[in-house]
Amino acid sequence: MAEQYTYAVSRIHAREIDLLSSADMEQLLSSADYGEAMSYLRGKGYGAGAEYSDFEPMIKDEADKMWALIRELIPETEPFETLLRQTDFQNLKAAIKAVYTSEEAADCLESGGSVDPELIVEAVKLKNYGELPDFMAETAESATEIFLKTGDGQECDIAVDRACLETILREGEESGVGVIRDYARLLAALTDIKIAVRAAHTGKTKGFAERALVPCPGLDVSALADAASKNIDEVYKCLEHTDYRDAVEALKISMSEFEKWSDNKIMELIRGQKANPFTIAPVFAYVLAKINETKAVRIVLSGKKNDLDMGLVRERIRDLYV
Repeated sequence: MAEQYTYAVSRIHAREIDLLSSADMEQLLSSADYGEAMSYLRGKGYGAGAEYSDFEPMIKDEADKMWALIRELIPETEPFETLLRQTDFQNLKAAIKAVYTSEEAADCLESGGSVDPELIVEAVKLKNYGELPDFMAETAESATEIFLKTGDGQECDIAVDRACLETILREGEESGVGVIRDYARLLAALTDIKIAVRAAHTGKTKGFAERALVPCPGLDVSALADAASKNIDEVYKCLEHTDYRDAVEALKISMSEFEKWSDNKIMELIRGQKANPFTIAPVFAYVLAKINETKAVRIVLSGKKNDLDMGLVRERIRDLYV
């Protein structure tokens, strides 16, 4: 297995030179218009060599290429599926609401998860939850019942989002890989902070915050829930006594700035994995780097397409892996 990882890591290091750099991102930002930005990406090998009129299919094809490479290098891709859980559970929320309201499921479902979105819709529609993977089946049933009994979409979302984070944390611990475990813990903490801030801004109760927050290393979620039920300044005070005290400055600017700060924290976590050739860690880091890159590309291209101020767009760009 060590030999397999050594080969996989060497292949990944060869691919790292194709990741977009800060200079590439600056070139995108400086492009005259949307068409020129798309042309620049095609020149960098983005997508599947097709002529794209919209950036979403290009980004999807780029992600598909990345996952095809990972499956080629490491057939047992279970450790990487932790990165797909947010899409899987997002599709579960969309499926429940689409089945039991007038929403069109196709307009809400996302590609790129580990579970076929149509399978999720059919399982919810037929209440045949056993067709779903073990990590999702019980949540699908309980969240559907919550929605049917209460008609409250937000309570349904809380149940699914909580299950998503708990799944990511469990899979991170079970992976036996330090960087996957640390990523799961970091993601859970950052998500809890976001939930607490939004709860404080919208005047939610302590009970609401306690249902929404997921216990994770590095945060006292009981104290955070109590702070969120009071006001945003109490949330800031609570965070000052944690490893996430630096988040406060970003939060005081905007939630968008905090999300950028969060993504940069994840990049900071994975950069140290490059020189670790005997484990799966550098490959996992590459996948996260690619996901972060496509987020940045989407932000720039969306701004270009909608004629937004590139100065404001530039402020939202995350740090890149290379």
